[in-house]
Amino acid sequence: MLPPELLRHIRHIEIRSRRTVNDILAGQYESVFRGSGIAFEEVREYQPGDDVRTIDWNVTARMGHPFVKRFREEREQSVVLMVDVSGSQQFGTASRWKNEVAAQLCALLAFSAVKNNDKVGVILFSDHVEHFVAAAKGTSHVLRLIRDVLYFQPAGRGTDIPSALGYLRRVTHRRAIVFLLSDFLTTGYERPLRIAGRRHEVIAVRIVDPRERELPPGAIFELEDAETGQRITVDTASAAFRRLYADLATRRAEQFQKLCRSANVDVIEVCTDGRYEDPLIRYFRRREIHIRH
Repeated sequence: MLPPELLRHIRHIEIRSRRTVNDILAGQYESVFRGSGIAFEEVREYQPGDDVRTIDWNVTARMGHPFVKRFREEREQSVVLMVDVSGSQQFGTASRWKNEVAAQLCALLAFSAVKNNDKVGVILFSDHVEHFVAAAKGTSHVLRLIRDVLYFQPAGRGTDIPSALGYLRRVTHRRAIVFLLSDFLTTGYERPLRIAGRRHEVIAVRIVDPRERELPPGAIFELEDAETGQRITVDTASAAFRRLYADLATRRAEQFQKLCRSANVDVIEVCTDGRYEDPLIRYFRRREIHIRH
């Protein structure tokens, strides 16, 4: 049983997420992520105006007058939220830590999915897969996922995206919508990401903190790698050093964007100091415009 303050936190996320989904995201989600195909529904008598290509000739021959096949769109899909829970996610110099932003984004995506009758599941990973919840529907299921993303205590500190994508391949047998939420401060995942991008519709959600983009001037910082524990001390009085740091961050972001384009993977970038729903809304709107044209 969760303590009351944690339950209130989850309830707050639920209320805010539902409002955003109902007001903005639900229609965009449905138009952006369409069903995966069509399924046979029934055979009925031919009516004037029906497409003659849908005539069921076997039934027509048997009954002595025309019958047509009717189909419906397979609307139901599976959404998988792959969430990095490594040590670097327990970091934030703005109003929220990365893992809290991840939980809030997962809430928006999960409520959007279940509102459109899709199933949603979660894979939590660090340097190995820590936790898996199979895709299902319903509000209580979504609330469980939010709780897991927020309060799960991982055993590992590192990040292994390839092993997480390999696990996804083993547990997901049909094409799915996959949101991969991480800061992507690791290497060696290029080929697995390309393979996943061919099999599924993958969206990489890169969660960053302002201090990972630039450092404030005139201060001495002790920086610790949350995954390895390694520490260094830096003096940001040097404008040249701050410029080098910012240039490296920009180059890393550009390389990540380039990799995702080559892997047929969309990118959403979310910063811990802003409104986390805004980048998601902008992404849905861009995709909606692209699909229409």
